[in-house]
Amino acid sequence: MDRDTPPPIEALLASEFPERLVSLSSGARVAWREAGDPRSSLAVVLLHGISSGAASWLGVARALHARVRVLAWDAPGYGGSTPLRRPVPVDDDYSLVLEQSLHALGVRHCLLVGHSLGALMAAGFARRAPGVVQRLALISPAGGYGAPDRAEQRDRVRRSRLAALAEKGIAGLAADIDRRLVSPAAPESVRRQVRWSTARLTPQGYAQAVEFLCAGDLGRSVGALAMPVDVWVGEHDIVTPPDACAAWASRLQGRCVTLAAAGHASPVEQPDAVADGLAHLLS
Repeated sequence: MDRDTPPPIEALLASEFPERLVSLSSGARVAWREAGDPRSSLAVVLLHGISSGAASWLGVARALHARVRVLAWDAPGYGGSTPLRRPVPVDDDYSLVLEQSLHALGVRHCLLVGHSLGALMAAGFARRAPGVVQRLALISPAGGYGAPDRAEQRDRVRRSRLAALAEKGIAGLAADIDRRLVSPAAPESVRRQVRWSTARLTPQGYAQAVEFLCAGDLGRSVGALAMPVDVWVGEHDIVTPPDACAAWASRLQGRCVTLAAAGHASPVEQPDAVADGLAHLLS
């Protein structure tokens, strides 16, 4: 390999953000990537979005691991993680798996970070386990479509996403996913990583996540979170635009931060800025 050619993502993951499988009492297992001191009971816990996986946090982990323990899961049905039993999951389904995983990993307190659909999962867990979550950071949060006044949009999103999965398959979804998830100026290396992550989805896990997106409602967390909340959004985000994220920050009584030169997939596109921001929240 030429000295100027960056190593493949698989090599970086293996050396700097390796995977471990956590077995739960239910018989399920959860794939986690970890960096930093494994003995620490405090961690930054990272939850990915619907079209991604734990590997999307590689750049953030590389920038942050010297300061704190960093953990990122493959959500149930993603990567090596067992799918949920319920085909149409709710908050508690993901939260229970997360709770059991963190207990097995020895995490007693965390800064919980959710990106996109992961923000919906993170908020649900923060309501369930306020003693564990010291602070909550929601990056480009998906609001979900579970509110009663979103029934028409909910049905349309479910139909369109599941139809696209059936017609294109995972490979087809991955082929041009970067067009929506990164800023116009994003380099090809970033685009390639975004496509790589999407190409590793499983149909069952993605379909369950679509159902969760359609049934979930970030509004359930309004007035129900006991910890400080921060909402971040890329300035070029067209999936969860800055105005929408600012509105969620206001409703959740949190602070809204705009990340420069980033689209929806800001943890991939601007990992150093995201890591610096998270380190500041820990200080």
